[in-house]
Amino acid sequence: MALGRPEIETRVCIDDFGPFDCVLDLASRWNGFVSPNFTLDVTRDVSAQTLLMADECGYESVDTVHVIDGRADSRDTVHIIDSDMTRTVNEWGDKEPVKVAVRIPWRSLDRGAKPTISEVTPAVRKAARRSKATGRGAARSVVVKISWMYLHEGSDTAVTVIEPRRDGRYSIGGWEWAWSTSVWWCACENYQDWHELWCEHCDLHRDSQPANPMQAATWKAGAILRTLAPHATSATVDLYNDDARIIGVFVDDTEINTADDGDTFDTETLGAADEVLRQAVDEFGPDALAPAGWEHIPDARSHRLYRITFPAARP
Repeated sequence: MALGRPEIETRVCIDDFGPFDCVLDLASRWNGFVSPNFTLDVTRDVSAQTLLMADECGYESVDTVHVIDGRADSRDTVHIIDSDMTRTVNEWGDKEPVKVAVRIPWRSLDRGAKPTISEVTPAVRKAARRSKATGRGAARSVVVKISWMYLHEGSDTAVTVIEPRRDGRYSIGGWEWAWSTSVWWCACENYQDWHELWCEHCDLHRDSQPANPMQAATWKAGAILRTLAPHATSATVDLYNDDARIIGVFVDDTEINTADDGDTFDTETLGAADEVLRQAVDEFGPDALAPAGWEHIPDARSHRLYRITFPAARP
């Protein structure tokens, strides 16, 4: 944590841009937006998506991120970054492409030297053509962000070399882009911020979400049973004559009394859970049981007895 402030691991996005894994300080906000910090690998993903957006929407409306790789013992290299934009260069209306050149002193980066940004001149083009990746030293990367709209207008701050923090992460778009924390949708149809691991509505863990419709029905039946038995972990279900019926409910290895005169369940609750399972079995068929985690139990009285296990509840 570069600033010595508490940070969390989460994901961020800007509408359909992302999501990306990051760390950030939730208290550090710009107009309500967060400022994420990315690993180099995730920074490459951010770069790829910015370039895709620029190709689809035009560079004039997109900031792009570029990762340039080299070696610690490489000789200096020059890189030309191009766009699909042009600008007028004289009174006769002649135009030229909007480009930027980045010169990287690889051997001096570890001693504090910085890449330099320049316009693309004939001499720069020649240097770029002669630039080759050399050296066998440690891998190094330079991250560059370009705001093409401002570069087109002649701004001298439109190109930024993003220095890594002490932990090697890169702050991209902080206090500038409209980053928001991503959300995850729970099976109960409510959503949480990505870093909130438990659903506050049903206590289902983010990583325990149903993977298929039959598993979702199994979870829903468990949620119904847990309204009266919050610590229930599993149940046995008999599919005799294709009619799902809950036979037993368990907390770990201890069975809960499900008799009509029991003190835990009522007929309405058990019937509601039965109906959820019956509809799911009717819709998805017996082939969906095993992928949903239904475990067949050998039984002398029923050849279609199964155990279903519910996702762990909040500890």
